[in-house]
Amino acid sequence: MARRCELTGKGVQAGNNVSHAHNKSRRRFLPNVQEVRLMSDCLGRSFSMKVTAAALRSVEHNGGLDNFLKKAKDEKLSLQARRMKRDIMKATAAA
Repeated sequence: MARRCELTGKGVQAGNNVSHAHNKSRRRFLPNVQEVRLMSDCLGRSFSMKVTAAALRSVEHNGGLDNFLKKAKDEKLSLQARRMKRDIMKATAAA
């Protein structure tokens, strides 16, 4: 499975290890991806997702998963997150 955050789209980056002698060798910068279960208040159920620690802080800062997904751009979200966002928008429009 890819090392990519389902909420922010953050993924693996490449760069160089640079020694004291300024020798360069390629390396990878891996995001801090965690498998977590996030609860949706509108839908009344939880979802299992792979998200970064930074995305978890953003979810808490925005007041929960529902508010975060309403503000998020669709290009950055995974397919599962886009479906959740669509369902949340339908649930809030009906209420």
